Amino acid sequence: MVEDQLQPENDTAWWVTYKIPLVVITGGIFLLLLGLRIGLFPQSDAPKVEFVENTQSATKSAQIKVEVAGAITRPGVYTLTSGSRVEELLQLAGGLADIADFEWVAKNVNLAAKLTDSSKIYIPKLGETAVVQGATAFDTSDQTLSKPIININSASKAELDTLPGVGEVTAQKIISGRPYQTVEELLSKKAVNQSTFEKIKESITVY
Repeated sequence: MVEDQLQPENDTAWWVTYKIPLVVITGGIFLLLLGLRIGLFPQSDAPKVEFVENTQSATKSAQIKVEVAGAITRPGVYTLTSGSRVEELLQLAGGLADIADFEWVAKNVNLAAKLTDSSKIYIPKLGETAVVQGATAFDTSDQTLSKPIININSASKAELDTLPGVGEVTAQKIISGRPYQTVEELLSKKAVNQSTFEKIKESITVY
C-alpha cells in the first residue's frame, strides 16, 4: 500500500526534474528548423519587380495606333487597346461628319471589324469615289470609271484573278492564307512575291 501511494509522487518528480531541459531542447530544434527554412528559401523582391515590369510591357504592347481620315468629325491618329473595333474608333473620333457618304458606309464599313496597328480607315464624302470589296463605282465628279479595290479577306478566286500578276494558283494561295490583318501579310505568308505585291498593293485592302 505504501509503495502504491508513493509511485505518483515519483512520476511527478521526474517531470519536474526534466521539464526545463525538454523545453530548451524543443525550442532549440524549432529555431534550427526556422534558420534552415530562411537559409534555403530567402525572401526577395526581385520577382515582384519583374512582374511589374512585365505587366507594364504587356500594357504598352497591347496598345495600337490607327488613323481615321475623310468625312470624320475629328480625323487624326488615335491610340486604342489591341482588339478594338472600327465602331470604337469612329466613336472616339466624334462620329461621321455631315458630309459623309452614309449610304456607302452602311454598305461597306464593317463596324465590328478588329483594328490593327498602323492601319488607316478612310470615310468618303458624299459624291466622292470610294470602292471596296471588289465593287466598282463611278466618280460623280467626272463620271469616269474608278479602279476596283479588292478585299483580300473576302474576295472570290475570280475577283483575285483580276489583279495584275495574279493567276488561279496565286489566287488560291491568297485564299489559303486568310485572314490577313494587313496587306503586307501577303508577303510574310508567302502568298505572293515582292514583284507581284508591288503591282497589286494599291488595289487591295483588308477591310
